Amino acid sequence: MKREQTKAKWYIAAAKIGLTAKGVVYCLSGAIALTAALDIGNTNTNDAGKKGIFSFLEKQPTGKWLLLVIALGLICYIIWRWIQAVTDTEHKGKKAKGIGKRLSYFWSGMLYAGACVYAFKLFLGGSDKKSGNNSFTHKMLDSVWGEIIFYGIGAFMIGTGLFQVYRVVSGKYKKYVQDALHKDSAPWIISAGIAGYIARGIVWMILGWLFIKAAMHSNEKEAGGSNKAFSWLEHSSYGSVLLGTVAAGLICYGLFMFLRARYQRINVG
Repeated sequence: MKREQTKAKWYIAAAKIGLTAKGVVYCLSGAIALTAALDIGNTNTNDAGKKGIFSFLEKQPTGKWLLLVIALGLICYIIWRWIQAVTDTEHKGKKAKGIGKRLSYFWSGMLYAGACVYAFKLFLGGSDKKSGNNSFTHKMLDSVWGEIIFYGIGAFMIGTGLFQVYRVVSGKYKKYVQDALHKDSAPWIISAGIAGYIARGIVWMILGWLFIKAAMHSNEKEAGGSNKAFSWLEHSSYGSVLLGTVAAGLICYGLFMFLRARYQRINVG
């Protein structure tokens, strides 16, 4: 019994630490994108992507240690998500819908795996310079199957973005913080969730569109991570306003992750 209780405590702690680390990443991403939109300091939209955040932190005083703390926190998030996927702690089952949901947990963890490797590389003194070798993706877009894969990735990302908005419209995002909704701070919690999930949905949809454009033009450089989405917003009509609005929304999403870390009930299987 004690062993099971210890495992449960460890698992719950990993989930809450992971959600907190994810919240820090989104708050930093939104803050850097906001300063870029307001033309404050020397930041730009390239600094607002996950790798850009880590490179930015690494250059700050004591930034390497903060980098390490965030990376370790994200490892907790990855472990939590992968355990959810493999052991089905959320009881989603083995039918198509349940498997799809469990795969989404695995994918959620995967999104941060590469970023963690990059963060540890910087912490250990590795270079943050890009190799500039896009030969693999370039060759992919030279083939019909490569274009189909890019179209598929783009469609998946747009679908993911629409699902974030659906969470707001349906109110499903509230399930994570049910224990807090009866408190005086409930309006603030609801506002943070609405702004956060809509902003995240917009970023995902832009990323999907950029992948589709890359397939249409056979140019892999048009696709990329969230920094590409921020750059696309910045160079659109009313770019600074749009970028600033989405950036503020991402900060709200980060704050909502803190609320989830505090109030979300973690199932232990």
